[in-house]
Amino acid sequence: QVQLAESGGGLVQAGDSLRLSCAASGGTFSLLSMGWFRQAPGKERESVATISWRAESTDYADSVKGRFTISRDNAKNTVYLQMSSLKPEDTAVYYCAARRLRIGARQSTDYDYWGQGTQVTVSS
Repeated sequence: QVQLAESGGGLVQAGDSLRLSCAASGGTFSLLSMGWFRQAPGKERESVATISWRAESTDYADSVKGRFTISRDNAKNTVYLQMSSLKPEDTAVYYCAARRLRIGARQSTDYDYWGQGTQVTVSS
């Protein structure tokens, strides 16, 4: 059983940067593709970014392209989401997710494991 724990959320101002981390335990991290999702109040959970086993493939939502970067360190069993030029509309609970396939996916139902989430609030 894989456990995921997000950290790094907080309250920032528009234009600031923030880095989220997600530490995995209980599984072979290098055999998991990873995704970051977010859910704002009253909205559905949406994919933000995904990364494949060895980071050879990444995918981003149009709304974050050029501002967010997903990366992973398989030696540390950790996936990161570097967020820059943050906007108030980026405010949400951010979740990391893992699935036991090489390539990530945008559908939340395609993931096997989830973290508890970390709140990101961007003030204008």
